[in-house]
Parts: sequence; structure tokens; C-alpha cells
Amino acid sequence: MHRAGGRASESVDGSAKRNSGVVTVARRRDTEPGAPRTHPPAVASDPDTLALQIVEAERAVRNQSVSGADLAWFGHLQQLTYRRLAARPEWHDAVLGALPAEMRVTATANADATADLRATVVPGPDLPTAWRIVDPAPLSDLNRYYREAETEFGVSWAYLAAIHLVETRMGRIRGTSIAGAQGPMQFMPATWKVWGEGDVDSDRDAIRAAARYLRANGAPGNMAGALFRYNQSQRYVRAVTAYAEVMRADPDAFRGYYHWQVYYLTTRGDIWLPVGYGR
Repeated sequence: MHRAGGRASESVDGSAKRNSGVVTVARRRDTEPGAPRTHPPAVASDPDTLALQIVEAERAVRNQSVSGADLAWFGHLQQLTYRRLAARPEWHDAVLGALPAEMRVTATANADATADLRATVVPGPDLPTAWRIVDPAPLSDLNRYYREAETEFGVSWAYLAAIHLVETRMGRIRGTSIAGAQGPMQFMPATWKVWGEGDVDSDRDAIRAAARYLRANGAPGNMAGALFRYNQSQRYVRAVTAYAEVMRADPDAFRGYYHWQVYYLTTRGDIWLPVGYGR
């Protein structure tokens, strides 16, 4: 399993206003259409502004008029807000309590899943040498692969997307894991030999193999048990379930997750590995 963590950034130009404990979004220059933006997005260094950023990002990734570079930027911002919150657990209740009521369930799921995965990481001193970071397959192609596998094996597309997200950030990571797992859905060679068909590095073939493996281990009736067989960590099971249930409740959430980037937690801090790393 790869290691990932959140990137620490400076505060942004903006403000959050409170009304009965709920954040009211104030327009910021970096969220104006076509405005110049920092890359990676600058993340708030205080709870009020972080709540503001979560609201903006969650709304933007669900807005069909937001696309292209704008959607990619807001997806990246969404990811980093939750990583910042995971790194500052003392902010958890204040930030989530400041969000609009209709957003709290989704935001809590994202925050807690991010914290669960971060807790599984033991930071090391070095960056991975066996990885290349590449562009993912088009969003429409991945969505089709998940849906086809759901139709064939009866495993919810959202759970397949959530595994893909957690394992390799939708196929951005190419290379063998420390444990020896391979491909976009991270199969050990012996497991792939039994359950895989085709190319372990193919998104479509790996997604089908994951669905086949989960079905054989109790999905969809016992998703928690099937996920535990996939990765024997209760934190992993909780995180995948959280992301999947967010997408089941609102399929547009996939638009944001698709743009989450690869971060690697080291003893020197959280490092972004952009497309082209390792080339």
C-alpha cells in the first residue's frame, strides 16, 4: 500500500463570517472564475477559513458549470482541506460544526476517512523510488469501467471507485508497492493470478478483478467483510466505506475525488508528487 499524507500550506486571502455558528461564504480572489491561482492551492491556517474553503470546494465539485482546470483546482483544494483537518484534529469539531447542516454528513465522512488513512502511515525519510506519477484515465472512461463491473458482478460502482481512489488515486501511481502489490487496484501477484484477467496495469481489467474478488468474499451483502479481505485494516474498511457512501448518496462527488492528487508523508513533511514524478 502506498503512503499518502496532506500538504501543509499558508493561509489564503479570504474570510469566514459566522451566523448562528454556520459559515457564510465570502468571495475570495482565488475562487473567481478565471482568476490566477496557486498550485497547489493554499490551504487555510485557521479553522474559520478552513471551513470556508470546504464549503467552496464541496459546492464547486458538484457544480456542472465548473469544469476543466477549474474543477481540477477545486478538487485539489477539497482534498487538501481534509488533509489539513486530519493533521489538526483539535479543529475537527469547530470546523465541521461551522458548516451548513446539509454539508456536515459528507464533510464528516471525508474528514474521518482522511484521518483514518493518515493514521495508517508510518512516515519515512525518503520519497518512493519505484513510482511514476501519470495522468489518470479520463473521468468518463473510469466511470464506465466502474458501472460495467457493477452490472457484471453486482458490486456497487461507488465502492470500486473508492478503492481505486485510496489505492492509487484513480491510477495515478504506477509501480510496485513496498509489499509487492501491483496495478491501479493494487493486487498481490498471487491474488491476481487467481482473480485477474488481462493486464494488471489496465484500469478496466483491474477494476473487474476487484469486483470479482469482492463478490467472491461476500459483497455486496457483506461489504465490510469483503473489504477487510481486500485489505486487513479496519481503518481502511472505514475509509473506503465512507468515500463510497458519499458517492452513493451523490454521484457528483466522484468529480471531486477524481482530481485528488498523490501525497507522500515523510519525516520532512507531506510532499506532493505531481504528474511526471519519477519519470
